[in-house]
Amino acid sequence: MHTNPQTEMNYLTAFTLFMLINFSANAQISFKQQQLKFERVRTAYDLKWPSLEKDLQKAGFGAGFEMLMNAYKTEGKVEIWLKTAKQDKFTLFKTYDTCAKSGTLGPKVMEGDLQTPEGFYKINVFNPMSLYHLSLGVDYPNAVDKARTGKDRKTGGDIYIHGDCETVGCIPLTDDKIREVYVLAVEARNNGQKEIPVYIFPFRMTNANMSKYSKQYPQYVAFWNTLKPGFDNFEKNKMMAKVAQVGGKYVLK
Repeated sequence: MHTNPQTEMNYLTAFTLFMLINFSANAQISFKQQQLKFERVRTAYDLKWPSLEKDLQKAGFGAGFEMLMNAYKTEGKVEIWLKTAKQDKFTLFKTYDTCAKSGTLGPKVMEGDLQTPEGFYKINVFNPMSLYHLSLGVDYPNAVDKARTGKDRKTGGDIYIHGDCETVGCIPLTDDKIREVYVLAVEARNNGQKEIPVYIFPFRMTNANMSKYSKQYPQYVAFWNTLKPGFDNFEKNKMMAKVAQVGGKYVLK
């Protein structure tokens, strides 16, 4: 959630209308070409793509890739994991430091609680006209979040990974870093990846950290125990965790 979510939504609405108006005329234009119509995206490519392309080629991802993001609230890190169609497992490509935090450990429960969500999400918005330079929307709230919030409270929303360095529940990276992350996400989406996973963990969910933080936040232990299997699965297999949302809980398939 941003400092001024209504204004952010106004920008997003304008962008959505622009895309709808141009959709029929540009049905054959790629997602990347659509994004490059926006000055900030073109600037991001001008500034970041030459070096990113070299790094991608060097790491073996030059022919196109899928992308997965892991975010760790305590550590203030966002990891970018990539793999090609010929690879079974993801490889860590880059790690970015977040530049501000909001709230405490524990999931987002309701509108205005300042919390950054915890759980298994995906990118559902590319916003090249964001108040925070560029932003990637996270599909909070999902079914687990809604079950936690209940019927008599509002879940809140507008959770983004974005530029600038302020936050009310989002994940800010600075303008410079979001340019790279946004470009990588555009490339993955343009390569055919319709859903880019974003796993947001309270911390690296090792046994030692679980023991440490469970003592400090006992009220979240039951919830964190539903996140840990997904964390462990990815740590072991480096593959997308197959996580279902069942009865207000995350369940590893």
